[in-house]
Amino acid sequence: MKAIILAAGYATRLYPLTKNFPKPLLEVGGKTILDHLIDQLKTISDIDRAYLVSNRRFYDHFADWARAKGETHLPIEILDDGTTSNDDRLGAVGDLLFAIETRAIADDVIVLAADNILRFSLQNFVNAFKANPAPHIAVRHNPNDNDRKRRGNVLLGANNRVLQFIEKPAKPISEWSVPPFYIYPSTTLPRVKAYIANCGTPDAPGHFAEWLHTRETVYAHETDGRIFDIGNRESLSEARAFFQSQNT
Repeated sequence: MKAIILAAGYATRLYPLTKNFPKPLLEVGGKTILDHLIDQLKTISDIDRAYLVSNRRFYDHFADWARAKGETHLPIEILDDGTTSNDDRLGAVGDLLFAIETRAIADDVIVLAADNILRFSLQNFVNAFKANPAPHIAVRHNPNDNDRKRRGNVLLGANNRVLQFIEKPAKPISEWSVPPFYIYPSTTLPRVKAYIANCGTPDAPGHFAEWLHTRETVYAHETDGRIFDIGNRESLSEARAFFQSQNT
């Protein structure tokens, strides 16, 4: 299994903090947001390589970060998607396709956003996929109706099969939200190109999963811990306060 980490956004809601610095390398709890994610990935034996997709503006920052980590048993390669601004960005699905095609990936993949800190086990997510090797999405129970409107929202059936998926719905259909974590078997990867070729929305990674569930069976894995989605100054401050409280 390969990990594809999506980190090519420009984080405009955090300007000026992220105008010249990538959001995933901001510090939270004594290490970068990205390191929180990598610390989980490197414990999962099924994952033998990680690809981080950066934009051109922040490529050197990520390359320096990777060099500072030195040699690890999980090789991490930084990919430059060639974009330089929020106006010419490829979008998350475009970056997923970029990674697949640039490195001719033909293995199962776990796809992750680089700006979320997880308080649940990714190993359990991988185990769920291994027990049933079909496309899987992560889901979490979310009673906040307004928050559900800002995320993927799903209706689940028997065995956690996804019956409906709506990305950022005006009227949520359930209390299940979808954080940006997905596992796709190798056989599903050609559909990413088909989605883009058919003018699918490339921005949020959930748009591809929304499209995919109408063409293949997709399953959900319920997460059992908190997620810090670092999207603005308020959520960054909240995450930092949480980790500070854990260390006092």
